Amino acid sequence: MRIGIAVARFNQVITDRLLSGAKEELARAEDIDIEVFEVAGAWELPVAVLALLKRGCAGVVAIGAVIRGETDHYEVIVRESAAGLNQVAIGHGRPVGNAVLATEDLEQALARSEPGPGNKGAEAAAAVVDLARRLG
Repeated sequence: MRIGIAVARFNQVITDRLLSGAKEELARAEDIDIEVFEVAGAWELPVAVLALLKRGCAGVVAIGAVIRGETDHYEVIVRESAAGLNQVAIGHGRPVGNAVLATEDLEQALARSEPGPGNKGAEAAAAVVDLARRLG
């Protein structure tokens, strides 16, 4: 089974940690091939996820990190990224794990991307594999 990972480069200190967690989780699963697709930021993730599904991935983990700033831009990116990911998942009937962190500050993002238990990239990867296997 092939699982895709679409990862945003924006806030790369965080997304690299989430990517590592997702890859480690997928490496523990049997018979998984991984395809990574990098994009600029969370806004671009839905299109990358769609591309990975069209390439035959059984599911995709979307990884990003959006940290609140001084403007409303944060709200738009978080809301529309999540909506786009959900739309792609439902439209294609395949699992899309949302590991796009939406945090108030860097400290919260670091806590959710720590290696080991609680890494949101790993959690999203586990959820994608579980559902992809059940969907067949």
